[in-house]
Amino acid sequence: MKLLLIEDDPLLGDSVGEGLRRHGYAVDWAADGRAAESALSTQDYDLLLLDLGLPKRSGLELLRDLRKQANEVPVLIITARDGVSDRIGGLDAGADDYLVKPFDLGELAARVRALARRRAGRATPLLVNGDLTLDPATHEVTQNGRIVPLPMREFALLRILMERPGKILSIRQLEDRLYGWEESVESNAVEVRIYNVRKKLGAEVIVNVRGVGYMVPKLR
Repeated sequence: MKLLLIEDDPLLGDSVGEGLRRHGYAVDWAADGRAAESALSTQDYDLLLLDLGLPKRSGLELLRDLRKQANEVPVLIITARDGVSDRIGGLDAGADDYLVKPFDLGELAARVRALARRRAGRATPLLVNGDLTLDPATHEVTQNGRIVPLPMREFALLRILMERPGKILSIRQLEDRLYGWEESVESNAVEVRIYNVRKKLGAEVIVNVRGVGYMVPKLR
C-alpha cells in the first residue's frame, strides 16, 4: 500500500514517514502543496495524509481540486487545527477522516487500515483467502491455523496481493507499492521476496503468470 504524506514540518514528516514504513507501508513525502501536486500528477496512491497549513498551496485547496477532478483517493487530514468548524470544513471539502496533532502513531496506523478497508469495500479487518489469513493490525499470517512468521517487507508484499485476489500485478506495480521515493530497490528484490514467501507458504499461494506478473488466486 502506497501513501503520500503531505506535511511541511520536517521532524513530524520524518517521524511519521518512518513509523508508517515500520508498519509495512511505502511512503512518499511532499513538504508543500506544489510538491504534492507534482507527486499526484505522476504517481497513483492508495491514501493521502494531508496537513492543512502547507506552504505554496493550502491543504484545503489541494483537497478541493482533487475532488473536482473526481479523484477518489482516500484522504486523512492530519492537522493542529482542532476547532469544530475546521473539522467540518475539512470533511465537507472531501476528506474521509480527520486527526488532530499531536496524535499517537498507533491510532494513525489504525485509521489508515480502516480507510483501506472502506476503499476495498470490506468491513472485516482480516484478509482471508482459502486457508490463509492475514491480519494487518498484528502483522500476523496464519495458514491452516498455524502462525507463519514473515519479515515486514514479505508481509507487505503478501498483503498487497491478498488485497486484490485474482488480479495480476506486474513487478513494476509491486515495486511501486512496496517502496517509496528515497528507498533504493535492487533489480530482483521483488522476485526474491516472492520466492521467500512461496517457500514458507507454498508455491501455489502466489502464482506466476509468465510474462505478466504475479497474483494470489481467489479462493473461497
